[in-house]
Amino acid sequence: MFCIPVQKTSAPQPAPRERHKRTFCVLDTQQNILKFEFNMSTFQNTTASSIIFLLTGVPGLEAFHTWISIPFCFLYATALSGNSLILFAIFTQPSLHEPMYYFLSMLSTTDLGLSISTLVTMLGIFWFNAREISFNACLSQMFFIQLFTVMESSVLLAMAFDRYVAISNPLRYASVLTDLKIVVIGIAIITRGTLIQTPLAVLLKRLFFCSSHVLHHSYCFHPDVMKLSCTDTRINSAVGLTALISTAGVDSVFIILSYVLIIRTVLSIASPEERKKAFSTCISHIGAVAVFYIPLISLSFVHRFGKRAPPYVHTLIANAYLLIPPVMNPIIYSVKTKQIRKAVMKVLHSRMTKS
Repeated sequence: MFCIPVQKTSAPQPAPRERHKRTFCVLDTQQNILKFEFNMSTFQNTTASSIIFLLTGVPGLEAFHTWISIPFCFLYATALSGNSLILFAIFTQPSLHEPMYYFLSMLSTTDLGLSISTLVTMLGIFWFNAREISFNACLSQMFFIQLFTVMESSVLLAMAFDRYVAISNPLRYASVLTDLKIVVIGIAIITRGTLIQTPLAVLLKRLFFCSSHVLHHSYCFHPDVMKLSCTDTRINSAVGLTALISTAGVDSVFIILSYVLIIRTVLSIASPEERKKAFSTCISHIGAVAVFYIPLISLSFVHRFGKRAPPYVHTLIANAYLLIPPVMNPIIYSVKTKQIRKAVMKVLHSRMTKS
């Protein structure tokens, strides 16, 4: 039973410095009054909008951050230049205006967004020890990281469908995947990611943060932010798990199903040469799926079973999870796809001759 004492008119007014205090009382079984006081202004300062989080570089290796930044700079430069080059080649070469390469341009766009989302905070820590980030900035970064991650998973699923149609029914390939349908698929991918990630951001806004504000990564990661809250986060956890299952979980199942159908179709082809040629068109996509899901699964296993591992192991794997796909996808498609390799070389040659 809670009660609030009523102040009489004859009682003296509280001092100005105590005007934010409220007193509650509880009657226990012995009818004793237990009083609790808390300062409302202090509690209000713990709301999310006023929080400043501290990002973490590589724990235990802070003295080597400058040296550690060198490979990270190289990886970011590779990711940004490689994906930009593929996008430029696809849009400037008429021979690449086909469904497969439109989907590849979507993949490169999501990889660029994923790299840019973490670039500022990660290099800011390594170069300038700039660890502070406001809650709103953290929320925005978290939203875009997860949005582009969901979009990449969706694009990989769309590319698996593209390969299935191309191999199982090549004569109807152009009529099934028209330009209009590809535009609709692209809009659906963006809409899906936005609708799934918006509730996570909204639910984080209602939390209070009372104790530690130190994050364990060099970017804002939803489970990492959620663990710092001193309020009930069961709804956040449930919505986050639902979002993960409904995106990467569902997409991975359908990608596997697509390749089961692709393998069955390939095995039904009589000519060994035709079988090899048909399956070779999937090699690049299989590589892209591998570099996306293997780091994701590795990060999950490390968080679950690697509690005794040094802290820097968790940090490096978490950074690799976001850096490996943007770095490796342009390399995989440039090496394994003949048309992309020729288009990229043509673009580079034209740039060199102009300079």
